[in-house]
Amino acid sequence: MGYHVFDPETGTLVMDGPRTAPEADIAPGEARRFELRFELPPEPGRYRVFVSGMQEHAYWLYERGAEFLLIDSAVDGGRARVDGFRVATEAQVRRERFLRSVRRSFTLPFETIARHRSLIRTMVRRDVLGRYRGSFGGAFWTVLNPLILMLTYFFVFGVVLQARFPNDPSRAGFALYFLAGMLPWLAISEAAGRAPTVMIEHRNFVKKLVFPVETLPVNLVTAGLVSEVFGVALFLLGCYLARGYVRPSAVWLPVLVIPQILLTAGICWFLAALGVFVRDLAQVNGFLLTLWFFLTPICYPETSLPGPAMRVLSKNPMFVLVRGYRDVLLEGRAPAFHSLWKVYVISVVVFVVGHAWFYKLRKSFADLI
Repeated sequence: MGYHVFDPETGTLVMDGPRTAPEADIAPGEARRFELRFELPPEPGRYRVFVSGMQEHAYWLYERGAEFLLIDSAVDGGRARVDGFRVATEAQVRRERFLRSVRRSFTLPFETIARHRSLIRTMVRRDVLGRYRGSFGGAFWTVLNPLILMLTYFFVFGVVLQARFPNDPSRAGFALYFLAGMLPWLAISEAAGRAPTVMIEHRNFVKKLVFPVETLPVNLVTAGLVSEVFGVALFLLGCYLARGYVRPSAVWLPVLVIPQILLTAGICWFLAALGVFVRDLAQVNGFLLTLWFFLTPICYPETSLPGPAMRVLSKNPMFVLVRGYRDVLLEGRAPAFHSLWKVYVISVVVFVVGHAWFYKLRKSFADLI
């Protein structure tokens, strides 16, 4: 008889304990009493002990499907305690671990953000204020940079190419519809554009084992959201000056922002982890974002797309978000829920998978940076 001590969270083998041999061979069906003493590691935490028969230098019986004694224990303040014990099989333990992993994959991202919300708030404030420290404009560049970009696109598409939206063919109407489409795009593109290099930029934090590195991509999402808040405020002011009113349907905006945040966070977690291994990702990412921008009807009306292209591009989550922003801010109606629910599903999947990808690879960051 022997025992293995595992970390219950990761399933990692922590200790291979000493053996206790029977006084004589045990015949099939025969019962024998054993006295087995075992020690737990001195480090505080939870541990899971597998007590099983084994053939030295050959195999453990529990690895071949046999039942074994499973003991859940913990070390706290230098003292060990037993939380529970039962007879189990390895197949049962694997199934329980899988179900627990699936459950935690949905809850852990939200728990991480909630637990470190004050750190995220501090880091975002420092990022926004420090990005333009020493410049004459200061934090005002947070709004001025996207504003200049939007004016450039407006000049090219609205003035030079004379693009117009059918619901309001005036130049002022084009500006409003174009800016409404740019609001979600600026928040997503700003965060996703910086995500591949965020771990490299904060290498000092990555090498500190106590720092929650999974919050760094969340900082990018929050910083982009801050810029969008200012953008929405300026947009609503522009709507009031141009039309004399603001649509009451603007209250539906949070319904669109929620999947936007989840989608952006999942993308940023994925790109941040991949950027540690693929240093050229920042250059490739810029091209992909440009392609994504022009495949989304932001600078042009979606009615200008041919039928086959419309069927394909309408599956783009940004396509639905841009249309939703225009619906609630300019058209005076609620977003189209028959397509929005699909964006919610995609956003939750990207959010969960992106965090799982980052969580799986983060142990390698300190060695590669």
